[in-house]
Amino acid sequence: MPDAPVPAGDYAAARIAGGLVFTAGMTPRADGGVIAAGVLGADLSVADAVPLAALAAGRAVEAARGAVRAAGLRLDSAVSMTVHLAVAPGFTEHSRVADGASARVRSLLGGRPPARTAVGVVALPSGAPVEVTLVLSTLHTPSTADAEVPAPS
Repeated sequence: MPDAPVPAGDYAAARIAGGLVFTAGMTPRADGGVIAAGVLGADLSVADAVPLAALAAGRAVEAARGAVRAAGLRLDSAVSMTVHLAVAPGFTEHSRVADGASARVRSLLGGRPPARTAVGVVALPSGAPVEVTLVLSTLHTPSTADAEVPAPS
């Protein structure tokens, strides 16, 4: 990954709750900054944005991996993904851009694609054209607290 996800404010890159991992919104960053800024349908084309969505999704997976490693768990699969796109009025190809994020998640985790929402917005942090959030499931890793307790004799 070009840059490990590090929060730029008062939030966590990822949190685990109820066996699920929730990531913060990830933008396409490298070397400490957004690698491309702009608005789809004005400054950037679908072809420009697909790899940016893939990069943002890869960073979300990396944030989730960091959280599960710290908790002694493992990732299972992506359950849900939201892709926010900075778009010009009239832009309607949200799903084509979001497919880049879906493809990256599937290449990193395998399995079935997550449920997905793609939403057009006026602007995103740092002028990013795309921001991806994920909800992922974890695999249960047995611990001593989960060991079978023998029945009393």
